[in-house]
Amino acid sequence: MKLPLQCKSIEEIRKVIDLIDQEVISLLGERYKYVKEIIKFKEPTEESIVAKDRFNTVIATRREQAIKAGLDPDLIERIYYELLNYFISEERKLINKKL
Repeated sequence: MKLPLQCKSIEEIRKVIDLIDQEVISLLGERYKYVKEIIKFKEPTEESIVAKDRFNTVIATRREQAIKAGLDPDLIERIYYELLNYFISEERKLINKKL
């Protein structure tokens, strides 16, 4: 993969962006595999599924990581808020299937 300064055209940059997006989506898929497995270790209660302390810690940590990466922490917080809530809803579905 070329570095940004090595790209000589908009097409090259777009190709790299597309590759990065593929990696991001692939990693989200990997993350989801772990979400599906974590229910083995959680009680089938709303408190356990939501894990509010963990939720808040993840949001705070990702904000810090965003700042270090030169990204807008508010944007990253919104993205992770949506992502975490999606995964929580998937955990609920998976737990309900088991009950």
